[in-house]
Amino acid sequence: MNKKISLGAALALMFIITAVTFSITMVFSRQTFSTTVTNISEREAMYDKLSEIDSYVRANYYGTIDETYLNDYLSMGYIAGLSDRYAAYYSAEDYAKLQQENAGEIVGIGIRATKNESGFIQVTEVYPDSPAEEAGILAGDLIVKVNDIDVSADTYETAITEIGGKAGTKLSMTVRSDNKDREISEITRRVVVTPTVYPKMIGTAGYIKIVDFNENTYDQFKKAVEDLLGQGAQSFIFDLRNNTGGLIDPAIKMLDMLLPEGTIATATYRDGSTEVLGTSDANCIDKPMVVLTNESTASAAELFTQALRDYGVAKSVGTTTYGKGVMQVTHSLKDGSAVRITVAKYNPPKSENYDGVGIKPDYEVTLSEDQQKNFDNLDETTDPQLQKALELVKTSPSDQAATTTSSEDTAADTAEEATTTEETSDSTEEATTTEETSDSTEEATTTEETSESTEESSTTESTEESTTEEPAE
Repeated sequence: MNKKISLGAALALMFIITAVTFSITMVFSRQTFSTTVTNISEREAMYDKLSEIDSYVRANYYGTIDETYLNDYLSMGYIAGLSDRYAAYYSAEDYAKLQQENAGEIVGIGIRATKNESGFIQVTEVYPDSPAEEAGILAGDLIVKVNDIDVSADTYETAITEIGGKAGTKLSMTVRSDNKDREISEITRRVVVTPTVYPKMIGTAGYIKIVDFNENTYDQFKKAVEDLLGQGAQSFIFDLRNNTGGLIDPAIKMLDMLLPEGTIATATYRDGSTEVLGTSDANCIDKPMVVLTNESTASAAELFTQALRDYGVAKSVGTTTYGKGVMQVTHSLKDGSAVRITVAKYNPPKSENYDGVGIKPDYEVTLSEDQQKNFDNLDETTDPQLQKALELVKTSPSDQAATTTSSEDTAADTAEEATTTEETSDSTEEATTTEETSDSTEEATTTEETSESTEESSTTESTEESTTEEPAE
């Protein structure tokens, strides 16, 4: 009897569970179906509207439709409609160029240039082993004619485009140096490796300017660090001013060289899942470090900065960074074109995400208007931000510790050799305390001023708009 009751109860329980499960499944299925139907209806409405426009235009448009051009702009419009400020559509041609840039290569003559006050193309950098270098073009030269184009403010963009082109093709130029023009009848375009890392020694400090993060940046950075260490570098200054980011992988590999063991960065996706983007092993460069930043320091450059700060191995000097703490992925399409959309947010190793707010420097140092205009010509004698960085690496925590130890040893030796009264001792202690308080006050004042200055500064332009320098050609 008990067995029969137990069996019946079990069957009843199974029936109830089945019924509940079925009910729950039906509820979720209805919700999913409803959402799906809604999405399908919305998409149908979108496609119907587009079809209606297309039918009307093809029946009445007076001109001729370029189908490739039209398709590119249709795709561009879709991406623009996402309200994602970092999203982009790339035509097949633009995507091929982007891939080449990410690979650290360009097709052209190997220069970086900007527009001068007269509208001419002013060469700001000549890449090593480039056609421009072989032709004797120097930084500071003006390009006043490209093929048949007289360069001016009105023709500048056309002339810049003309300098680019396919590898193996030739162009002619008129170059002005020291107010004297010379003709370059033939210069052949070719693939040129883009330098992104510029190292030099400043005293005992190894200074490394990083202008971008592409596939070649890590190798260039590794060589730069090794070379500077070989020259006796006792500290490092990483200049990330005007570095708008690039690829995240090279930045992660570079940070692995500099950080102790731990997580370098993570990414959080829309479903709440988190992915570790990279970790660091125990091997690291144990040297004082400072990072230089400004309002155009963005994306991977910001992550590089904050990761060093999170682990306490570097201080930052300059102005508040741009505030781009989100990650984009570029997806290639069947016809060779591609779309880029934001898919996640970056998380520094230990601090909060900085998207939309930027990273405030540990030491706020601004440049004057004239210094900003003449930025490319600043050096350790005229650049107040770099001067502050040099000051900090000379008074690094390790140096301070050594100074403290030396002072303590000197005090101990003095105490052994000299006989002092108790009153003198007390007076000395009071003086020491006062001095320490004074130092602390100075530090607090500096921090407070930094905070106020940072709050007053703001950046409204996009990162891409903040620089007038043209991509290398």
